[in-house]
Amino acid sequence: MAVYVSRNRTDASPKRAAEPDSEFFERIAGPFWDQVRDVINEWWSHLPAQSRPGMRSRLLDRNSGTNVFSALWELYLHEMLIGSGCKVAIEHSVGTTGKNPDFLVIREGERFVVEAIWSAQRLADMGEQIPPPLIDAIDNVPSPNFFLSYSVHAMGAAAPSQKRLKNGLAQWLSSLDPDQVIADCERKVPLPRHTWQEADWSLSFEAIPRSPGKRDDPAARAIGVYPSISWLDVGSDRVLDAVKKKGGRYGDLGMPFIVAVGHAAFFPENRDVETALYGASVEYVHTGTPVVGRLSNGYWNSTYDHAHGKVSGVLTVDNPAPWTWAKNTPVLWHSSDPASLPAPVLPSWATAQLADAQVERHMPTCPIQDVLGLPQLWPVGDAFP
Repeated sequence: MAVYVSRNRTDASPKRAAEPDSEFFERIAGPFWDQVRDVINEWWSHLPAQSRPGMRSRLLDRNSGTNVFSALWELYLHEMLIGSGCKVAIEHSVGTTGKNPDFLVIREGERFVVEAIWSAQRLADMGEQIPPPLIDAIDNVPSPNFFLSYSVHAMGAAAPSQKRLKNGLAQWLSSLDPDQVIADCERKVPLPRHTWQEADWSLSFEAIPRSPGKRDDPAARAIGVYPSISWLDVGSDRVLDAVKKKGGRYGDLGMPFIVAVGHAAFFPENRDVETALYGASVEYVHTGTPVVGRLSNGYWNSTYDHAHGKVSGVLTVDNPAPWTWAKNTPVLWHSSDPASLPAPVLPSWATAQLADAQVERHMPTCPIQDVLGLPQLWPVGDAFP
């Protein structure tokens, strides 16, 4: 038994909008993705036997991409811990609440708890995004000479006819000459535009000519530019909410407690994590001298009764996924609350801690890929050659 069965895979196309993440990992062909599946299978085999069925079910969950990436995050953490020489018990009963944290860890006689949480950036207005099957329909329009960009003006209550939309786009694109469009652009003529309307739907498209060397590929995706999107949350709020959710879950543990946040974002910033945990940095003038301070809006300085002192540290990795496992360095953010127990530090972790309102950082003593047993440039090759 394994997570992914070895078989002949032939579909090497990128992920489709309506395709579940688990189905993509199972379907995608190519040496790059064979490496990913092999490592996931191997790491899964390192779990205790009683934990494997549940982890496999989550990795293959077709109804929740969050469940898939949360499971991958926990699989990565487990491998990192055992690769660092730790003994790890999964969902062992500790604490005063009767709940079981993800990992009870023993290293060199020291015991500590690691609790994992996956935190992903969310779209601000899902209503602006057309249904994934419709995106896939547009993307599959034969368009060997042009990329498409599209804008949404109105969305209907019922799904429109994909066939009529694709036929209309294909007919319009076939009437265009890419070399003529390029020549027109040089004379400041706007790109060709097509508006599609049906019932209460209204979408507009622009045709962007492909360069001559990139034309006539029958497998090429049509969409080249997606509509701009906004986001519901900022990074600091997302990290702060994740730590708050897990920080008080297990009561008094009597040992160091680390919350491990898989920080999935398009543009992750260390400043977001710093603000979430230590409060926003401010500069004010005291007796004529600029002084750096912190607002009391961080996890460890938001109250004065040490309610958050149970968390010894927060471990973050930006955008953890198979293609970044061997590249992105984990960072342990030490608690600034004097009531917290000291957090242990593994060799592959960078560290950050607050000192006089400034954050001091230290690099790891061991590369993360060595702990994971992977080459630095793993997976080797191109994902989509």
